[in-house]
Amino acid sequence: MTQTVGFWFDPMCPWAWMTSRWMLEVEKVRDVHTEFHVMSLSVLNEGRDLPDGYRAAMAAGWAAVRVALAVEREHGQEALRAFYTAIGTRYHPGGEPQTRGTIEAALADVGLPVSLAGLGDTDAHDDELRASHHAGMDPVGNEVGTPVVHINGRALFGPVISPAPAGEEAGSLFDGVAKVTAYEGFFELKRSRTVGPIFG
Repeated sequence: MTQTVGFWFDPMCPWAWMTSRWMLEVEKVRDVHTEFHVMSLSVLNEGRDLPDGYRAAMAAGWAAVRVALAVEREHGQEALRAFYTAIGTRYHPGGEPQTRGTIEAALADVGLPVSLAGLGDTDAHDDELRASHHAGMDPVGNEVGTPVVHINGRALFGPVISPAPAGEEAGSLFDGVAKVTAYEGFFELKRSRTVGPIFG
């Protein structure tokens, strides 16, 4: 029986990108299907005292999550997966700026209407965005960001990985992550990161 894993991401986060690439590898070696969902670091950080540079990044971050949500709403889960791969490839390995032009290019990459990029400039659907955000984030608590996975009815921050494993190594890591969700009292494992996102 196929196991469904919920995965919440913000396109701007390189760590969520790494985890998403891992989950796509897991799907090749385990009977697992990943459902992609939008969260928003901009929503998460509203009202917080942030350094100027990070505040500017959060202001710029609204557009991509709004467009991602519109892709799912109007074209479905598979389109969202494809759009996230396109925009994440441009943002992260590609190093492209988080601008409307990049969003338009990512939409075009996967055959979606470029006009959807205009929805990044309006808050008309932000209630829906907040609902998607809270569906993913509330069960894991407010002390974390993205990535968040929901496995076996439990929500966890992470895993934060670099680089993303492939093949059976990806499957083995998934087995371990899934295993810790079996114990209701499990909350946290962590160590300091020693590398940044390794995309290649």
